[in-house]
Amino acid sequence: MGKLVRLALLGCGTVGSEVVRLLHEQAADLAARVGAPIEIAGVAVRRPNRARGDLPVDPALFTTDALGLVKRDDVDVVVEVVGGIEPARTWLVEALRSGKSAVTANKALLAEDGGTLHDAAAEGGADLFYEASVAGAIPLLRPLRDSLHGDSITRVTGIVNGTTNFILSAMDATGAGFTEALEEATALGYAEADPTADVEGFDAAAKAAILASLAFHTRVGADDVHREGITEVSAADMASAKAMGCTIKLLCIAERGPGADGAESVSVRVHPAMIPRSHPLASVGDAFNAVFVEAVAAGQLMFYGRGAGGAPTASAVLGDIVAVARNRLAGVHTASESAYADLPIRPMGEAVTRYHISLDVADRAGVLAAVAGVFARHDVSIATVRQSGRDADASLVIVTHRAPDAALAATVEELRGLDVVRSIASVLRVEGGQ
Repeated sequence: MGKLVRLALLGCGTVGSEVVRLLHEQAADLAARVGAPIEIAGVAVRRPNRARGDLPVDPALFTTDALGLVKRDDVDVVVEVVGGIEPARTWLVEALRSGKSAVTANKALLAEDGGTLHDAAAEGGADLFYEASVAGAIPLLRPLRDSLHGDSITRVTGIVNGTTNFILSAMDATGAGFTEALEEATALGYAEADPTADVEGFDAAAKAAILASLAFHTRVGADDVHREGITEVSAADMASAKAMGCTIKLLCIAERGPGADGAESVSVRVHPAMIPRSHPLASVGDAFNAVFVEAVAAGQLMFYGRGAGGAPTASAVLGDIVAVARNRLAGVHTASESAYADLPIRPMGEAVTRYHISLDVADRAGVLAAVAGVFARHDVSIATVRQSGRDADASLVIVTHRAPDAALAATVEELRGLDVVRSIASVLRVEGGQ
C-alpha cells in the first residue's frame, strides 16, 4: 500500500475528537478496508493551544486557518464537524469545487443550502457524504440513497431527535409535565443549556428535509418543512393519549402522493402526534431514534439505534471516510444527489391527518349537537366522542377521521368562537391509525 489518503479535519469537539480516536485506534483495519493508510493532514480549531488530554494527534497539526487547510494540495478528503451555516459552507464549497471529497455531519447546512453543496460536488467531480447528519450511527441515508434506489418510497416517519424523545418518554412513564421532564433531560446531559433547537423542532425539521430529499428525489429545504415543537404538550395530553391506548412522539413525516390537484407532490412536517402503542415507533424510548420507511416493493422497514453522541456520530463519519477514500483511490466518485423528480412541495393545509381535540364545554342540552354541527360544516367526520364531568368540569374529547389539515384547523378555529365552548384545552394530531 504505497498510496496514502490525507484528510483535513474541521473541528475537534465532541464528534471531532472521537473521529481522531477512532482513526488512531482502528488505523490498521481502516487501511485494510480502504486499501491505503488514512493520515490526518491537519485539524482546524478555534483554540489550537487548548488542552485536549491524551488525544492521539500531533499538536503541530492544529491550525486556526481552516480555509488554508482546505486549499492545501496534499489534502484528499475534508471532514467537517463544526456545524452551522458559515463558514462551514465556504469551506465545503471550496473543497468540493477543487475536487476534494467531503464528509460532513452538518444537518443545518444541508437542510438550509444542500443544493449549493451538491452543485459544487458535481462541478468538482467529488464525493459529498453525510450519513452522520441524521440519526447518528444508524445506517439510514445510504440505504435510502443506494439500497432502495430501485424502489419507490411513499412515506418516511421517524423519531429523529433524542432530546425530545427522552422528554416525551419521561412524561409518558412518570406523568410529569413538560418542564419537569426537560429539567431531568438537562440534568442528565440529554438537553443543551438552550434546548430551543430540540424542543421547538428545528433539529428534527432539518433532518426531515434531508430524509425527504433523498427519499423523493426532490430538493427539500428546512423552509419547506412544517414545524411544531413539544413545549405545549402537557401531562393531561399524555394521560388522554394513554386513555386511547396511545403515546405522544415528536414525529417527522415525509410523504409522496397526489395533492389537492391530483398531481404528485411531497409533504414534509414535524410535530407532536399521538400514535397507537402497537405502532413500531411507540416503543422507542429514552434518547433513541428510529425511522419507519414505507416503499412499494420493499414494504415496511425500520431503522433503530442511538441518534446522537460523540461515538455514534463519529462511527457514521468514519463509515463515510472509508467510502470516499476508496472512491478516491479508485479514481471515481458517487453521485451524492438524485433530484430528478423535482416534485412540488405540498402545503401543510393539504396534508391528510386526524385530530384529537379536548374541549371544556358548558353543561347544558344541545352542546354536542352544536359542536357536531361545526365539524359537519367543514366536512370533517367524527370518529369518537368521549364526554365527561358535570357543571364547570364538563368536557368533550373528540377524535376525527382523516381529513385535510386545513379543514381540521378551520374546524378548531370555529369551535373557539362557539358560545357553548369555554376553552379548547388541547389539540393534537393522531397518526398511525385509521
